[in-house]
Amino acid sequence: MKTIYTTFQPAQAHVIGSCLEAAGYHPEILNELAALCTDGYSLATGGIHVAVPDEEAIDARALIDSASVSE
Repeated sequence: MKTIYTTFQPAQAHVIGSCLEAAGYHPEILNELAALCTDGYSLATGGIHVAVPDEEAIDARALIDSASVSE
């Protein structure tokens, strides 16, 4: 798995993950519970990560960049 997107907002991570899944990719949301359970929210844990299998990483990141779903 390769992290292709990091955010400090759980909703944003899930929107990105949903867009990737709808496009046929296999995303996983990582570190969400740690981020939500830590005082100081997700900044202290390095954020919430959206990861995909290594072979999907380049194309999935290109989709995020081209669709502007991260804004």
